[in-house]
Amino acid sequence: MSVAALRLIHCRRLSTAGPPGVHKVLQWKHLRKIAKVTSTVVFGGCLFITYEVVALDKAVTIDTSAVLQEKYKSYIYLRATPSAEKENLTAELTQKARRELHRAAKRFLEISSKLFLQSLDEHFSHVDADPHEVALWVLLKRTQSPNKTVRLQAVQELAENPHWQDYQYQTAAQVIDQRTAVGLARTSQVDLRFFRHPPALPDLEDGLSAEDSLWKLLASLPLSEVDRCVQYFTSLALRESNQSMAAQRGGLWCFGGNGLPYAQSLTSVPSEKVESFCLQALVQHSKVQSHCDHIVANGGLQILQRLYQLRGESLKIQRNIVHIIGNLALNESIHQAIVQSGWVSVLAEMMQSPHVIQASHAARALANLDRETVREKYEDGIYILHPQTRGNQPIKADVLFIHGILGAAFKTWRQKDRSTLEEEREAENEDDYAECWPKSWLASDCPDLRVLSVEYDSQLSDWLAKCPVENQRMSLAYRSRELLSKLKLAGVGERPVVWVAHSMGGLLVKKMLLDAADDPDLQGLLKNTKGIMFYSVPHHGAFMAEYSVNVRYLLFPSIEVRELCKDSPALRCLNEGFLNIAKENKIKVLSFAETRPTNIGPMIKILVVPTQSADLGFGELIEVDVDHLNICKPEKKDSFLYRRSLQFIQEALQHFISQ
Repeated sequence: MSVAALRLIHCRRLSTAGPPGVHKVLQWKHLRKIAKVTSTVVFGGCLFITYEVVALDKAVTIDTSAVLQEKYKSYIYLRATPSAEKENLTAELTQKARRELHRAAKRFLEISSKLFLQSLDEHFSHVDADPHEVALWVLLKRTQSPNKTVRLQAVQELAENPHWQDYQYQTAAQVIDQRTAVGLARTSQVDLRFFRHPPALPDLEDGLSAEDSLWKLLASLPLSEVDRCVQYFTSLALRESNQSMAAQRGGLWCFGGNGLPYAQSLTSVPSEKVESFCLQALVQHSKVQSHCDHIVANGGLQILQRLYQLRGESLKIQRNIVHIIGNLALNESIHQAIVQSGWVSVLAEMMQSPHVIQASHAARALANLDRETVREKYEDGIYILHPQTRGNQPIKADVLFIHGILGAAFKTWRQKDRSTLEEEREAENEDDYAECWPKSWLASDCPDLRVLSVEYDSQLSDWLAKCPVENQRMSLAYRSRELLSKLKLAGVGERPVVWVAHSMGGLLVKKMLLDAADDPDLQGLLKNTKGIMFYSVPHHGAFMAEYSVNVRYLLFPSIEVRELCKDSPALRCLNEGFLNIAKENKIKVLSFAETRPTNIGPMIKILVVPTQSADLGFGELIEVDVDHLNICKPEKKDSFLYRRSLQFIQEALQHFISQ
């Protein structure tokens, strides 16, 4: 059209040119040429506009299903747009319109000059958006693919792209489904903006506190179909809660009691003590599958969410809460309720905690929620030290760590305590201290291993027993049956296995392998056991057991300690049976023995497991100049204790892992 206008102006000038008084009239043939050019340009313009409208109609496609999904979502981000952002939005729209005009002009010139002979990229010729924005929607679409490989790759690309804008994270948080959210949470160092914040919690009833809500939840749970220990924990927590609330409302502190040592610190808040006690009771209830539905139905997920937010400074309370969530996640029927309660964002954040125990509890809960890539289920007491996130590294073997009396899944396997190191070494290696060396060191040296740590309650004395009937559950036979069931659900025995055990944990390993030899369903566990590493295991009894017997009126030794008496028939039978299956299945064995006495009191130092007792009579025996507690705690990564332990694991699994 602009060309036609220029042509008319030129013709007008021709008709008025010349000396004054002389009029030159255009010939008819010139007018016909002008009309032809004008009509051609107008017709071409109409075709161009029609083409652009059709192209835009094809390119701009709104997925109404996504709109309907958003309609039923319960949380939507609402952001106030300040004036500066409005100006930026206007500028962005203006720039986009200008870019579209330039694109249309370029296309018109290409058509008119007949130079448009090459096809455009298929990915962008039919999409009216920037490639960066297209990528987000393409990945979100792929997360819903029926092809599992495509879904997993899309989740990985979503998490690994560092260039998403804040509004894109918010868009993704609204669109992603439960499966994708869990997958993102199990991706290493994922951006937490992918997850919606937990929904707003309902207001508490007048006069009720978070502690009251927790007490009501615990009181609503049935005591039927549970063992006596769960009943004991529940009744004790309810009794102490009542005493605490009555004391606080009366303006007094309640010292003493049968479970809450308030007298330990005058600065402690009694409500936190009660909450911790109630949470321990809830942990016991969450182990009972039939009680999990009761916890969810009575608003337990929201109550725990409120308590988690209120006690952000208490790592122990938060750990107990996530412990409960991990137990609840064993039931797939509850997964949707857990996700809708906002727990995925909480678990994703805890996964990135610098504290090993916190991260490991979150890793266990997320693994139980992840049914896309995880077949195994991790019951109470089974913790994943590596890998805690999704990855492309195939797992080729398992290494299991079993603690001893008074031990735990994490503290037993920490680096040698800093208080025992020289001051200059402590200062030099302050940032390199390993809270759990199997997670920090072994996982780094052998990334294709799955490293698990097992936790179970054990006591040195009946004075420390938490439950009056706990002694019935502390024998090696009971512990063996209990742990074998849990390990089977975790998939232990399907790959080559190396066991690492400290003290009484070694006896438990031997008992489990003997039981597996007699169970047709557990034959794979015995056949796949390639090696066992014993740290001061009392194969022939421990001096601590005899010491406890001699002062039984003071210590009341537990059943576990009584089983460790020197040359007891039970130990002799266990040792002989294990030696037979170890030789028959060609299991490699490495034993470490302590040579330094251990302080067990202000004036008592004893050699807990002498070399004669630590010597299995099979495999290699190495004496180390450390005490019983530090025999399994390497001083540093290049120490002999760790290097020899690593060498044994690699040699036992040399045909299965890459060194």
